[in-house]
Amino acid sequence: MSEEQTDTGSTAEGRASSVSGRARIDRARLDAIFGTVLPEQTSDERSRDGASSSGGGQDEWLRRQVPPHHG
Repeated sequence: MSEEQTDTGSTAEGRASSVSGRARIDRARLDAIFGTVLPEQTSDERSRDGASSSGGGQDEWLRRQVPPHHG
């Protein structure tokens, strides 16, 4: 039974390493096609403090465009 647990653990580790390896390959492929222009973190993933200091004017503009009956 302990051998099964060891095998399962090594299989899980193998899957995790293959997933991270796959992610690295996918990222390298995207960089080759599009270059490294794309940011690692998008504006919607950043905190509100970071977005407002970097020009979160788009969100503010959108809030101003909401009709009064939409709250």
